[in-house]
Amino acid sequence: MPGPPDDAPHQDLPEDDLANARTTETHVAVAPLSTMRDRPTLTLLSGVDAGKLFALDAPETIIGRARDAGVRIDDVGISRQHARLIRRHDRTFIIEDMGSTNGVFVNGERTLNIDLLPGDQVQIGPNVTLRFSLVDSSEETLARQLFDSSTRDALTRAFNRKYLMGRLVAEVAYAERHKAKMGLILFDLDHFKQTNDTYGHVAGDAVLHSVAGLVSRLIRTEDVFARYGGEEFVVLVRGIPHENVARFAERIRHGIEELAVPWETQSLTARVSLGVASLVEDGAQPISKRGASATGEALLELADARLYKAKAAGRNRVVAQ
Repeated sequence: MPGPPDDAPHQDLPEDDLANARTTETHVAVAPLSTMRDRPTLTLLSGVDAGKLFALDAPETIIGRARDAGVRIDDVGISRQHARLIRRHDRTFIIEDMGSTNGVFVNGERTLNIDLLPGDQVQIGPNVTLRFSLVDSSEETLARQLFDSSTRDALTRAFNRKYLMGRLVAEVAYAERHKAKMGLILFDLDHFKQTNDTYGHVAGDAVLHSVAGLVSRLIRTEDVFARYGGEEFVVLVRGIPHENVARFAERIRHGIEELAVPWETQSLTARVSLGVASLVEDGAQPISKRGASATGEALLELADARLYKAKAAGRNRVVAQ
């Protein structure tokens, strides 16, 4: 028996099926512009910054350790200017090795110059892998939010302890390998329990938030500021000698001492005690441990011991020896 003609009326369909058919046809015919995957990105797949997304908006983007690199990654196996991404007029990309020491690999194959396709994995040196992708604006926003929530403390917006410990190991390894200067400031709010007990925990949170905001404005781009736990914070300071790290700690102490935190009809104040430790002090290394992880923990312990010396000496002061 012959089938129905191509122009058979829809009335032959049950009413529910007809509604579904119309809904499906409408859904296929109209695609929201926001779902267009036209944003080229690189996402870190390894290391302490795994999950971090870099947008490739410029005609040319440098990957490396240099401060002005568009994709800046601090890793001992990466050259200052390791690779270059070139964006063509048709919005496709080429990646070039810029004479790096440890090479550029795309999908496991070493290359000097090759086209990149969405989904390609790019290895920069021995330790760092990135994925090249085209995403839409909502995917880019979500990726940034996920990375931020995994590395930042929700209240203070400082980095969290997990991120801090990973960066501490990386910074110590870099400093030891390159004979670079590296210091650490550990500080704690004085009598913070009294603030909570007197004004409540919401007021205490306001003080923590304000203190963290001040310190975030005082540090340099290359420094790392993190909430270590409770009312304790850490600043990793790179590239300056121990005596200058101590001076920096004093600037932090003075800035917090001058801080006024608005709360209801009054202003709250805060004071901090600070301990300072560096890999090299007075021309010698005060601690010597095997491995960057053990050295980093020892550096924290030394700063913590000096913090408690500051507390014992009357609080609201810096101890660096």
